[in-house]
Amino acid sequence: MLLFVAADPRECAGLLSHWQAVHPIQLPVNWARAGRWKGREVMAIANGAGSDRAFAAILVAPKPSAICNIGFCGALDEKLGIGDVFVANAIHNGEHVYETLVPSGKQGGGSVASVDHVVRGSAEKRNLRAVGASIVEMEAAGVARAAEDLALPFYCIRAVSDLAGEDLQNDFNAALMPDGRFSVLRLVVGAFANPVQRFGELIRLQQRTALAAKKLGDFLADCSF
Repeated sequence: MLLFVAADPRECAGLLSHWQAVHPIQLPVNWARAGRWKGREVMAIANGAGSDRAFAAILVAPKPSAICNIGFCGALDEKLGIGDVFVANAIHNGEHVYETLVPSGKQGGGSVASVDHVVRGSAEKRNLRAVGASIVEMEAAGVARAAEDLALPFYCIRAVSDLAGEDLQNDFNAALMPDGRFSVLRLVVGAFANPVQRFGELIRLQQRTALAAKKLGDFLADCSF
């Protein structure tokens, strides 16, 4: 069984469109689905933002033959555009470096900065880029740690949802709830502080993540793990 691990179900939408016999499964996580793909059993789980939640989710799932961390990411490399798919060669979390595998026939793009918060500012993105990372996200280090503990092959493939030079106007960190999900109510209430910029950003983000999910799913469907 091949296991895909994300933070939010929306990150799995494009991937599941290529599966057969998709059905919900009962696990102590926010969301889980199983199915068949290319003649093998597959599973996708989403347990909210953050490395600890990703790590915990893997421990309660049936042991797979390999793990692939998927989802959206922020670009640190200015050459990356919205919806671009990034295949990681390594994950850095400030304390440890985890090496990743690359699907057969694909090419790795570099390293991932895995952090404990939503990076909102272009200045912080520049600092992360300066130490060699090409994208930033929040779960990959936890997935990598679980794969290492279980001695399983590990992949990380992400799609860009915000650009290197952008500053996010909405405070996504303040909207993050204990279960790892983002509170829509908190985001909407916060957006009234600057309606034109913040509501516009939320609409753009919804459009961008839909594009990123489709491109990510199509890319993954063409991979061999």
